[in-house]
Amino acid sequence: MREPPNERLKDGHRPERTCILSRRTAPRDELIRLALSPDGDVAPDVRARAPGRGAWIGVDRATLDAAQSKGKLRGALARAFKTNELAVPDDLGARVAAALEKTMLDRLGLEARAGNLVSGSERIEAAARSGKVALLIHAADAGEEGNRKLDQAWRVGSDAEGSGRQGLVFPLGRTILSVALGRENVVHVAIVDRAAAARVLHAIGRWRAFIGPDVGLSAASAEAPGAASLSDQKDFA
Repeated sequence: MREPPNERLKDGHRPERTCILSRRTAPRDELIRLALSPDGDVAPDVRARAPGRGAWIGVDRATLDAAQSKGKLRGALARAFKTNELAVPDDLGARVAAALEKTMLDRLGLEARAGNLVSGSERIEAAARSGKVALLIHAADAGEEGNRKLDQAWRVGSDAEGSGRQGLVFPLGRTILSVALGRENVVHVAIVDRAAAARVLHAIGRWRAFIGPDVGLSAASAEAPGAASLSDQKDFA
């Protein structure tokens, strides 16, 4: 069974891998695995579950696309897989982005089914004012007034350290969010479990790091004592 994100080994260290393009070494849950099919096709394996040898990348989509257009990606993959018999799809970057997005949406769906997620403005406001919200998410097409109201409720229910807290504006609209959660007209989402918030932020962070800041999140801050920030998510086990 594969380790969950951020799981540490007994000696306190996480498994590390090296990006085939940048040569940067990082914990494997911060990188993206590419796998080679029996037919020699290269494909994203963002959950790191495919059998066989893998190749790891830790760059954003723009860098990946540039490396592919210049022929550097194929050479790096050939060395990683120890074969020249491989086929790299022209839209590999798009496939990786789509796989990361699906993984992130699946994570939200799992947390919803586990009871770690609250939707509906009134329910979220009540949970926020009572200090139960670890992470607040707004759909990209949510109204500013609704965002401000829930952000304020979250601040009211927070301690002094959370006084500047704002919800995280999701770079996808309510339609996609609703489908992911299996609910109707989901505009705002609150995560009410600290560990669940860390898992959601981890999935969003991997996706955001790959697609780049131009398509990234527009929240001023998602940090809170009860939730991990995108930069601090590794501190949650």
